[in-house]
Amino acid sequence: MPNNSVSNIATADALTLLLHNQHALAAAIEEVAVWLAASGAAVVADNAVMAMETLDTNAKAITDAIMRIRQS
Repeated sequence: MPNNSVSNIATADALTLLLHNQHALAAAIEEVAVWLAASGAAVVADNAVMAMETLDTNAKAITDAIMRIRQS
C-alpha cells in the first residue's frame, strides 16, 4: 500500500501543474479576447471572457483542493 503522504504530495504536485496550465490558457484566451474586441468581434470577445471566468472559478476550486491535500 503506498504511503499516503507520498501519494498526497504526488497528487498535489500534479494538480499544481494542471493549475499552471489553466493559468496559461486563461492568459492566452485573454490575449485573443482583447484582439477580438479590437477587431470588432465583440460577441466573440464576450464569449472568450465568459470562458476565462469559468477558468478563474475552477482555478479557485483547484487551489483549494491542492491546499487541502497538502495539509493532510
